[in-house]
Amino acid sequence: MDRDRTEAPHPQNPQSTATAQERKGALGLGVLLALVATVVWSGSFVATRDLADTVAPVQAVFWRWVIATAAVAPLAAREAWRQRHLIRRHLGYISLASLFGIALYNTLVHQAGLTTSASNMGMIMAASPVIMAVFARLGGERLGAVRTFGMLLAAFGVLLLVGKGSLTVDFAAGDLWMFAAALSFASYSALLKRKPAEISGLTFLLTTFVLGALMLAPAYAVSVAVQGGFEVTTRSVGPLLYVGILSSAVAFFAWNKAVSMIGAARAGVVYYLQPVCVALLSFLLLGEQTGPVQLLCMALILGGVALGARK
Repeated sequence: MDRDRTEAPHPQNPQSTATAQERKGALGLGVLLALVATVVWSGSFVATRDLADTVAPVQAVFWRWVIATAAVAPLAAREAWRQRHLIRRHLGYISLASLFGIALYNTLVHQAGLTTSASNMGMIMAASPVIMAVFARLGGERLGAVRTFGMLLAAFGVLLLVGKGSLTVDFAAGDLWMFAAALSFASYSALLKRKPAEISGLTFLLTTFVLGALMLAPAYAVSVAVQGGFEVTTRSVGPLLYVGILSSAVAFFAWNKAVSMIGAARAGVVYYLQPVCVALLSFLLLGEQTGPVQLLCMALILGGVALGARK
């Protein structure tokens, strides 16, 4: 027997290698799309807070979705018409997604903007991935020890950030509205995992925007009758265009695609970056300073995101 003889390595299966590479690429793209949505939504909290001084919440949300519908319609209207039979078949599901993700969530966010800061809005919304993970676990998705630890670490960082370094937090009315918004958004993200595969992303997006605007129309009419309309100025139109086109059309498309690729729980962990993004935008746009406590909390959040996004 020749001891110098080495055993030939087993050849790798090209198909399994390609499949692994595809999964890795999908994971990377999904995380990137979730990050794009998170960054854009972070800016929307600044815009929403600014709108609170000039436009009533329901009116702002209604026009947000009218603008979003106008932005998406040229790209999605023809495809939505071809899939109208699928829309009718799944109208109950689409209506539920429209209620939680379009009408209810955004109304709660704009309502919160009346009595809390943009920074608090972004920080509290970072609690929604915890709810997303709970929903995912109830739905049978295994989170794993590392991802669970990352989620808890990020949640601890968010709690410290909201409490300014203390675990004792005194919430304003707007903060409670934001917790309700977080629950609504988490419900929407959980529903996305059940989206019928035969309905395209653009069709789903346009349909939910239209249904969301229709759901808000009665409340909008009451608001105009009781509170009056708003003055059309650059201060009101600029933020509305931002939340209507970028925060709605672009960010919702990116988020929906991300959830379909990597799941609501993993996308939700990326969403933990939102308080960090909001803090940076507040510093750049509003001149708010970031102290040692905020930097420590951001480090905890970023570390949790890194762990939670692992395969």
